[in-house]
Amino acid sequence: MKYAVVIVDGAAGLPIMERGDKTSLELARTPNLDAIAPESQLGMVRTVPPGFEPSSACACMSLLGYDPVRYYQGRAAIEAVSMGIPVGEGEVVFRCNLVTVADGQMKDYSAGHITSQEAAELIKALQAALGGERLTFYPGVSYRHILKIKDGEDTLKATCTPPHDIPGQPVDGFLPKGPGSRLLRDLMRHSEAVLRGHPVNKVRVARGLAPATTIWLFWGSGQIPKMPSFREAYGLKAAMTSGVDLLRGLAKMMKMDILEIPGVTDGPDNNYKAQAEGGLAALASHDLVVIHVEAPDEAGHSGSVEEKVTAIERIDAEIIGRLRQYSGELRLLVMPDHPTPVAVRTHIADPVPYLLWGPKFNASGAKRFTETEAQKTGMSIGEGYKIMGKLTED
Repeated sequence: MKYAVVIVDGAAGLPIMERGDKTSLELARTPNLDAIAPESQLGMVRTVPPGFEPSSACACMSLLGYDPVRYYQGRAAIEAVSMGIPVGEGEVVFRCNLVTVADGQMKDYSAGHITSQEAAELIKALQAALGGERLTFYPGVSYRHILKIKDGEDTLKATCTPPHDIPGQPVDGFLPKGPGSRLLRDLMRHSEAVLRGHPVNKVRVARGLAPATTIWLFWGSGQIPKMPSFREAYGLKAAMTSGVDLLRGLAKMMKMDILEIPGVTDGPDNNYKAQAEGGLAALASHDLVVIHVEAPDEAGHSGSVEEKVTAIERIDAEIIGRLRQYSGELRLLVMPDHPTPVAVRTHIADPVPYLLWGPKFNASGAKRFTETEAQKTGMSIGEGYKIMGKLTED
């Protein structure tokens, strides 16, 4: 038996009034999911425990079979693992986004989805101007980066807000606040002078693109959580493909192999075909493969119904379609990690639909893979980390 997990990141959502009160999943044309849904077990699963932030870190940890109540200690530490950043005693790490603030408002949480190459130049400049023995800036993917602070445990007491939670809003009320926040606020303020007039930003402005005007620090964490390997937990050799550091960090922590597939990105330019074919090829040497696609979530953060629907349709056509053609015995789990409704442009903690297809799974009466159809089945999993056991149990 082989197993595949397709994480359609942020694909779930809320009814969109302007689109006939349909969700993005309902609006998308998904002939492959439509074909297997009537043969599958569908239901709703809560991936974010009560009181936890609805981040992909928490939700994906749950989806992959690990209880966040027991193992989750912050997102930045997971990304640090992916990037090979050592975090020693007394050191803390923060997500360090490049963002666009104009007229005092959060204009773009991703600095216009700045490229990794452009961002690396800006992070290098920040390190030269602000870094040193205590502070180190590490370049990541696109707008997502890491700041490590030595002797910075007090900064973990600060209250920080993710920039994608405040699109179009004045930033003054959302700057880090409370104990330990002074250093974070100072760094964010000083970064403006470093980024202002940088050649990368000048070129972006000349091309009509959003410049990176400041850094935004949040999701601070200290300890890197220790957890059993996926093989120890589930008895299976696993691999993952993803275009983001967070999922790659989770894979490393679970001792899953990471598939290096050219063309896999975090956005609409993702090579879906290559990702599917690379995942299927990995099943020759692995028991389970995780295919994580970030594009629906990014579209949700951007507030674009069209881009989100397109991403879901491409996942159906180019990934689900290929998995359906697998020649051996295959069990398949398809689900988002959390909803990212286009109306609110950020994550919410609501339950998400899941689909289990393959040997042993009985039809639950759903016609499509949508929130409404999954709710109609009456099947519900209150502790999200148990979904992996349902997929893999004999």
